[in-house]
Amino acid sequence: MRILVIGPGAREHAIVRSLAAGGHELHAAPGNPGIGQVATLHAVDALDGAAVAALATELAADLVVVGPEAPLVAGVADAVRAAGIACFGPSAEAAALEGSKAFAKEIMAAAGVPTAMAHVCTTLEEVAEALDAFGAPHVVKDDGLAAGKGVVVTDDRAEALDHARGCLARAGGTVVVEEYLDGPEVSLFCVSDGTTVVPLAPAQDFKRAHDGDAGPNTGGMGAYSPLTWAPPGLVDEVVARVAQPTVDEMRHRGTPFAGVLYCGLALTSRGMRVIEFNARFGDPETQVVLARLATPLAELLHAAAVGRLHEHSPLRWRDDAAVTVVVAAHGYPAGVRAGDPIEGVADAEQVPGVHVLHAGTAAAADGTLVSAGGRVLSVVGVGADVETARAVAYAGVERISLRGSHHRGDIAARMPVLDAQDGADADDDGPASFDLGGGDD
Repeated sequence: MRILVIGPGAREHAIVRSLAAGGHELHAAPGNPGIGQVATLHAVDALDGAAVAALATELAADLVVVGPEAPLVAGVADAVRAAGIACFGPSAEAAALEGSKAFAKEIMAAAGVPTAMAHVCTTLEEVAEALDAFGAPHVVKDDGLAAGKGVVVTDDRAEALDHARGCLARAGGTVVVEEYLDGPEVSLFCVSDGTTVVPLAPAQDFKRAHDGDAGPNTGGMGAYSPLTWAPPGLVDEVVARVAQPTVDEMRHRGTPFAGVLYCGLALTSRGMRVIEFNARFGDPETQVVLARLATPLAELLHAAAVGRLHEHSPLRWRDDAAVTVVVAAHGYPAGVRAGDPIEGVADAEQVPGVHVLHAGTAAAADGTLVSAGGRVLSVVGVGADVETARAVAYAGVERISLRGSHHRGDIAARMPVLDAQDGADADDDGPASFDLGGGDD
């Protein structure tokens, strides 16, 4: 197949790397220097649906894969499909599952999906009332896209209000205030063609900037898979109670969801709960999940894009574990410094079991690889078990030099210990309620 991948990050590099294993002709827009080693790069704006569709038409692409959330919400997949080209990624209407947390809550309520109680707020007074109703820890989410950094979880009521104030200050600003969910978090990607749902392997990511889950939220500082501690039957439960009902509800509304439904979950003392939906592969979880997938990725994504996922054979997985560690630029996740030389990537890949995925990188005028974003590289280690994969990944990280960079040293260091009830449905009485709020009511 001739395949065009849209996006610039490590997620897209992981996708391209997996597709390359199938011997396909690969193109990417805009891509990055790492992706450019295995795909032809095109200087096209990923948010410009007409330009992406024109490029796909010019290339006579058999499949377009849209990686990031912003192009999906902007309708890039719609433009590609309107040009008669198969596209993996939901429509703009369906991508609202990620584009609006309030809409996602509405869908979860209609589909009977277990989730946190929540209030949708459009004024600071409503936020204050919701914070007091739920109590600490406070969970405040920007309703729209925020690159994984729109959520504040804090015991400090003033900090929660400040975050809400910033979100509400934007045009059409809305925030979602939720009850805090205890228990370990799990990420599960479910591929769908709008009817059929096929789950991938679960992973766990690390959102906070620093060791011990300290510091601000980020787009993700590392991840690992498999989750040997997860309850038996968790994946089947998520498909039955979360992914399939959500896909069915979207189809019944006339806005079928075809692409990846990313289910962010908490295994709480009251049962499994959905924290959030995303409408695409997650970063950095994609880096470890695809490292373990033995089934050819291109055939899976194409089957979903053309509505034939029910004909696809069961997925095959490698027995190996995978761990990824993100190397971030100076200042991340606040103001980052760009233009610092990156050294040691080739050396890192000499470590058996290591491959390095580019995210915020660029080529300087003299060809030097330099930093060009917050999360610069994802170093992936693959080994017989999580402990081995972790050691391999950090051996790779140690060979990379980037002035002022930082990374977490505790990715996959400790496995959660579940209570007997965690993730089970001991007193689960169905979906938690939420209040649409807002307006003059």
